[in-house]
Amino acid sequence: MKKLILSIAMGLALTGTAAAHNIVPGSKQSQPILLQGGTVHTASHGVMEATDILFVDGKITAIGSNLTAPDGARVIDARGQQVYPGLIALDTTLGLVEMSAVGATVDTNEVGNFTPEVQAHHAFNTDSHVIPTIRYNGITHAQIVPEGALVRGQSSLMKLDSWNWQDGLEQGDLGVHITWPGAGLNNAWWERRSPAEQRKAQAEARTQLADILETAKVYHEARNRGVQTRIDRRWEAMRGLFSKEKKLFVHANDRRQIEQVLAFNERHGFDLVIMGGRDAWMVADQLAAADIAVVYGSAYGLPARVDEAYDTAFTAPAKLAEAGVTFAIAYPGFWDTRNLAFAAGNAVAFGLDYGDAITSITYGPAKILGVEDRIGSIQVGKQATIIVSAGDVLDHLGQEISHMFIDGREVHLTNKQRQLYEKYKQALAE
Repeated sequence: MKKLILSIAMGLALTGTAAAHNIVPGSKQSQPILLQGGTVHTASHGVMEATDILFVDGKITAIGSNLTAPDGARVIDARGQQVYPGLIALDTTLGLVEMSAVGATVDTNEVGNFTPEVQAHHAFNTDSHVIPTIRYNGITHAQIVPEGALVRGQSSLMKLDSWNWQDGLEQGDLGVHITWPGAGLNNAWWERRSPAEQRKAQAEARTQLADILETAKVYHEARNRGVQTRIDRRWEAMRGLFSKEKKLFVHANDRRQIEQVLAFNERHGFDLVIMGGRDAWMVADQLAAADIAVVYGSAYGLPARVDEAYDTAFTAPAKLAEAGVTFAIAYPGFWDTRNLAFAAGNAVAFGLDYGDAITSITYGPAKILGVEDRIGSIQVGKQATIIVSAGDVLDHLGQEISHMFIDGREVHLTNKQRQLYEKYKQALAE
């Protein structure tokens, strides 16, 4: 029996070791770095041709032409290459899932429909094999979002090159995520409820959600007055919604859901962000008037209705931009998040301005998350979180990331797939 237990323990230990990638996080910047002569897409102040960027101790200190390299500086020739802020992926479960078919590697949900105290970064696995494949396509940061049926928990923004979640946490407790109850009928073969039963369940879920938020408000006010002295972590996690210190991220795709959310927020006045927003283009004027941001997650979506055009999902970003909606493009999921830049490029092919597309995956996400003072654009004083590509970062064929820096730390751009490619490339050459 002792031998059996020892064998099992050793097997688990070896399995855990095998699950971790072997790429060492970049070291802290130790010398000034000068990127020379690249085409700089600032994401906030247009495009600057043949421009140098100097960063020291992880911060951008100068941007201009013919900058002088400080003593001991490393000089990188970026002539003919494109320089961008690091891409920011929103609405992901990156680091929470390794293989979706293996339950032991999935940590996206807590038990129950009301878990606002959950903080996604506590479950973030920095050793995930998926992360290096995401970085390879220019993504430096990702918003990690818990899943769930009603009140999910709080999301966090993570750097995608770190030793552990503490090291990788860019910003925690970004806001509370809720799943808005459905507004349509499910006609799938597995749905056993009648239309009346489905509508009743949706109405009950909306009532439950309204009761939760009303209770949270009462708790918050009682805490402010000092009459509530006992701390409840669940209600405590929601207090920031009422003081506007936290955003309310509402996951809703259907037009009817979004309209219900707008009516709901007219009464509450939360700092609201629509997540998913498949049909947001249908109510773009209302969203713009209410100054509500949208994280659009259907850039490659199929038509949702039989009478919709084939390119409905593709043209939606351009329609949101035309209406003046604050928006970002997302590619929800984990491993497939690597296609984020190409989703933005697809939107350009269907009418979105190129500069707006770059902003939608850099500065736009940073503003929505409230971290635009640090990342999301190339400006003096901001963190040196920068990518350099030999071609257009939005183009499948042109993108070729040659350098990535996060806070001035150079990131190794290899991954398991690249390592296997290099390995067997040598074998074929022999």
